Amino acid sequence: MDKMQKTIKNPVSISGRGLHSGLDVTLSFEPAAVNHGIKFQRIDMEAQPIIEADPSRVTDTSRGTTISSGEAKVQTIEHCMAALAGLEIDNALIKIDSEECPILDGSSTPYVKVLKEAGSVKQDKEKNYFELKETITYKDKETGVEFIAMPSDHYEVKVMVDYDSKVLRPQFAHLENIGQFEEEFADCKTFVFLHELEPLIKHGLIKGGDLENAIVFVEHLISDEKLKWLADFFDKHDVEVKEQGILNNTELKHQNEPARHKLLDVVGDLSLVGRPLKAKIIATRPGHQANVEFGKLLKKHIKQAEALQHIPQYDPKQKPVFDINQIKKLLPHRPPFLLVDKIMEMSESHVVGVKNATMNEPFFVGHFPGEPVMPGVLQVEAMAQTGGILVLSSVPDPENYVTYFAKIDNVKFRRKVVPGDTIVFHLELLSPMRRGICHMKGRAFVGNEIATEAELVAQIVKNK
Repeated sequence: MDKMQKTIKNPVSISGRGLHSGLDVTLSFEPAAVNHGIKFQRIDMEAQPIIEADPSRVTDTSRGTTISSGEAKVQTIEHCMAALAGLEIDNALIKIDSEECPILDGSSTPYVKVLKEAGSVKQDKEKNYFELKETITYKDKETGVEFIAMPSDHYEVKVMVDYDSKVLRPQFAHLENIGQFEEEFADCKTFVFLHELEPLIKHGLIKGGDLENAIVFVEHLISDEKLKWLADFFDKHDVEVKEQGILNNTELKHQNEPARHKLLDVVGDLSLVGRPLKAKIIATRPGHQANVEFGKLLKKHIKQAEALQHIPQYDPKQKPVFDINQIKKLLPHRPPFLLVDKIMEMSESHVVGVKNATMNEPFFVGHFPGEPVMPGVLQVEAMAQTGGILVLSSVPDPENYVTYFAKIDNVKFRRKVVPGDTIVFHLELLSPMRRGICHMKGRAFVGNEIATEAELVAQIVKNK
């Protein structure tokens, strides 16, 4: 697994027809800066809108994966996305002049080839891997689809497919590491059952489909009349069913090619999460809808984990930077209006303080005495006192200064603070201090939950 982010070295293009639209389309890959991610741009539309490749942008999974933003959409992105993920390319802008990615040969290989022709460049920023720490599951009881994601030190995917079919028996595919994708999975074509194909043809869909870009499984003998109809649709001289129940097509590249293609789709759809994963994924009977739903679940889990990373960890056994007596030398406040007990961390740009909210606090006596709650304004005041310690520590003689509020913005109260709670305050500078004025973002945590957050502007003033 690569450590540094990658983009392509040179712009490169590929052309073909959309599977469902039948429209000619040119798709161009262009280099992008670090942390750009993968984005599509509809250059055929007036405003040339950009659509981020993200699970939240998925609007249709019925015949592939479609992402949208307003009126702009791009269909059938999964093979393109799988190629980028398989080559571990993190950042690229994909310009497209139609609404659907070209189907090409029904696999990811043409995309892989053109991306390799473009070359790749390592960028000066590390990849933002998400390393799963706990098992996540997703199950659809009606369809039998199931996903399990487990902790791992690398990206690994296992897929099992079972269509209860005599011509397509249960199959298994295993990607042990992402480096195997190009050689062992990229060339696996999409597949379909004939009974699924017929209504699509009759409804004027798959206009760009042919017998070179899909494997068609036939479960039952079909009449000569239907074979002729298929031959006319695919513009072939004749169409036949081979012994193994596959419409005359190129030979399977792998005995388990359908399972491998489903794994390819899983890799492409899950890459919408936007971060390379260190996780072992096991998928049973996956499809685009389930892939995207599981991707949304992963994205939600990632956001929750990221939020937890910003929660300061309080160890009561740890020696504080400032204890209550040292705090009293910095702040002019005194009980019952001294609302911070310890300072646990402090740097030039952040400070972490602690307040133990005990039942004998005077504000609990009168503030909803039947169900005591710490007043929100006092939580903001406690944050300000914690931030004030950071500000006063910037001067050599803090005892000669006081800190005053100048502004409070974006205050949100998210959780009650009740007797027995330990509140951990985290404040960080949003901009460097200038002329004694500081702009801080403050959060108050109880356990892993945010109780209060606010932006504070304060100024230190020398005593007269």
